[in-house]
Amino acid sequence: MPIRSGLPDNTTVTDDLAGLLKPLPPGCTGIPGVRVGHAEDRSALTGCTVVVLPRPSPYSAHASGGGVSTRQVSALVPHHAVSWADAVVVCGGSAYGLDAAGGVLTWLETRGRGIPVGTMRVPSVPAAAVFDLFVGDGRVRPDGRMGRAACEAAREDGLPEGRVGAGTGATVGKALGLARACWGGVGLAGVEAPGGVTVTALAVVNAFGNVYDPDTGRCVAGARRDDGTFADAEALVLRGVLGERVRALANTTVGVVVTDAALSGAECARAAVMSAQAIARCVRPSETAVDGDIVFFVSCGERAGADAHAMGVAGRITLSRAIVRAVTGGGAGAPTPVGGED
Repeated sequence: MPIRSGLPDNTTVTDDLAGLLKPLPPGCTGIPGVRVGHAEDRSALTGCTVVVLPRPSPYSAHASGGGVSTRQVSALVPHHAVSWADAVVVCGGSAYGLDAAGGVLTWLETRGRGIPVGTMRVPSVPAAAVFDLFVGDGRVRPDGRMGRAACEAAREDGLPEGRVGAGTGATVGKALGLARACWGGVGLAGVEAPGGVTVTALAVVNAFGNVYDPDTGRCVAGARRDDGTFADAEALVLRGVLGERVRALANTTVGVVVTDAALSGAECARAAVMSAQAIARCVRPSETAVDGDIVFFVSCGERAGADAHAMGVAGRITLSRAIVRAVTGGGAGAPTPVGGED
């Protein structure tokens, strides 16, 4: 219905949220030059995912989990001189897997990307890791070779979701242990916002908590009881399960939100905080001491006049959809056939 706003008196806006955000076709970034690539080891059940940006792009990050594992995330350092990214990497293998970002660095370097340092160029490649060492062969982790392979595989459309790349060994719903969890994965969603601005979100979901579809309120992946139904992970936390059984920092939800709107680093920071609300919207519980939750927000376009808060709202909605898609497609969401460790 029409409502009045702070706009001029002769202006009305609509509160029909669905009508304001036009979904992009599945499996595409929707932004020219923004490419996503995956590489994985299906025997070891680990992998990495890269978002290659068309140019050095302002970005920020909001880290809310207690077990964040990152590399070269200058946005987390106040007043850091490097405020842009050439690519963003998400990898399995926990801190070991961050070596994959080195392969992305060298791949970009050979293509002339990065800031000049003497006779060399050094790209900016912020990276975050998910913990999948208890699934598959934990001695095999993403490395530079895998990072380069993900870059070579990067494209703008026809992108797979589910158990690919960094989501290959991802699991969700571990309140009753890994043996009662479900497979996690990678999800991608995008929208065209008012003014023709595109906002695209990639999610890698490896959460301790259960995942809910906020549009329906239904649990779509999580800790399973003996009869196959989903247990309430927050009720289990109230009963003390985190203190009694689950101590490893073995969980993470990572979001990478990209827009073709022109935003400053400070505006990206606000949009990152607002976009990160998607994790709490979809994952229950989230942002625990055993989760490494972090969201990146990147501005790689030249569409002027976009509001950071509008981009944050679009980012939250889009990332929520990506989180749900991560655990409902490509083999994700099914019960894990592995025992692992609690």
